[in-house]
Amino acid sequence: MTHAVAFENVARHYGPVRAVDGVDLAVEEGAFFAMLGPSGSGKTTCLRLISGFERPTSGIVRIFGEDAGETPPNRRNVNTVFQDYALFPHLDVRDNVAYGLMVKGVDKAKRRAAAEEMLALVKLEGYGDRKPAQLSGGQRQRVALARALVNQPRVLLLDEPLGALDLKLREQMQDELKALQKRLGITFVFVTHDQGEALSMADRVAVFDHGKVVQVGTPAEVYERPATRFVADFVGSSNVLPPEVSARIGAGAGWASLRPEAIRVAPETSGRLAGRVTALRYLGAGTRVTADIGGFEIVAMVGPGEPPPAPGTMVGLDFRPEAIHLMEAP
Repeated sequence: MTHAVAFENVARHYGPVRAVDGVDLAVEEGAFFAMLGPSGSGKTTCLRLISGFERPTSGIVRIFGEDAGETPPNRRNVNTVFQDYALFPHLDVRDNVAYGLMVKGVDKAKRRAAAEEMLALVKLEGYGDRKPAQLSGGQRQRVALARALVNQPRVLLLDEPLGALDLKLREQMQDELKALQKRLGITFVFVTHDQGEALSMADRVAVFDHGKVVQVGTPAEVYERPATRFVADFVGSSNVLPPEVSARIGAGAGWASLRPEAIRVAPETSGRLAGRVTALRYLGAGTRVTADIGGFEIVAMVGPGEPPPAPGTMVGLDFRPEAIHLMEAP
């Protein structure tokens, strides 16, 4: 299996701060790979290490098998799409897209033709003469994407490129980016703190915490079988059960994860657990029900069309034993 990008025990320190702390990671060629984590977890620093804007304190970053340590950014076959797009306001859209080709010395006719081809690819035909200020946020994002792709990189790095968009447009662009990656077949490395983006778009996800990779897997593996309490709590919403609660419900004496959507709210006498409803939260697609099972609160979901229980009432909480995922021993 060819790896587009590989990290071998890579660290990046800023004085006493370990922004990246011994990361081992492999991104397969042609994959849509997401780096997911909260702010300050090291994911963007890893992206900058791939691009060459940062150099590792120790360890090796390989791009298609070659040690990239001495290769300057402009010699690496990667391009980056930034969150703020970084478009030149004085250039029109066509010249923004063609800028990298101009720097490489490509003649004007060829670079204009290539820019028009990329604008068509991102569904912006006819926008070449406009200035960035005349575009919407989603259109500017497409221009930044076209500018990165016009250089035909083998790896495209995306640093939270959808963060400035509203929810509906962000969801639309998620679908478009995924479709574009499949069409082009190049490697996408996508940095985000949005769990929904990572789970819905990526083939594989690396979860970062305090400069370390704490889990790598498919979206289903990361969501359904989190490796640590941090992953269970950060990726989606989960009931992170301490060992005493896990043992009480027959899962074994260890930290466990139980997703709210796996729990059915039932009459008090028919569930595995009984609890008193302490809070309700309407979410449109359902209602979150929080219930105290005796010193510990469990969150469950009631689907649309189902009447939620009233606060203060006793309910049963029912779930399949296999819905409990044991993560860590006490």
